[in-house]
Amino acid sequence: MDALLYFLFWGGLIFLMMRFGCGAHAMGHGHGSHNGKAAQPTSGPVRWIAPKTDRDPVCGKSVQTDHAKPSIHDGMVYYFCSRECREIFEAAPHLYVGREEIGPQDTLERAHG
Repeated sequence: MDALLYFLFWGGLIFLMMRFGCGAHAMGHGHGSHNGKAAQPTSGPVRWIAPKTDRDPVCGKSVQTDHAKPSIHDGMVYYFCSRECREIFEAAPHLYVGREEIGPQDTLERAHG
């Protein structure tokens, strides 16, 4: 019986912390919520708009982002001309992120060679 009361006490405490404490934003309630509504940013919602074209970091081709194969690494979106290039990147992103831009022929040999 003591064990049951112990678990009920801690379960209730965790529930209250998740509902009203710092865990509230994980449940969609957030800090500064008023009347059951989450606080809205004053400048409007943040939206990210993809560029029309980008360069495939694996093979160096220019790709249309609306038809590209995207991948996210360290919070950055990278666009690829094909599924194969995306898989090569995802297997070893450190080879392609943060390097100097090199010509398409050099990267094409590495990607498809």
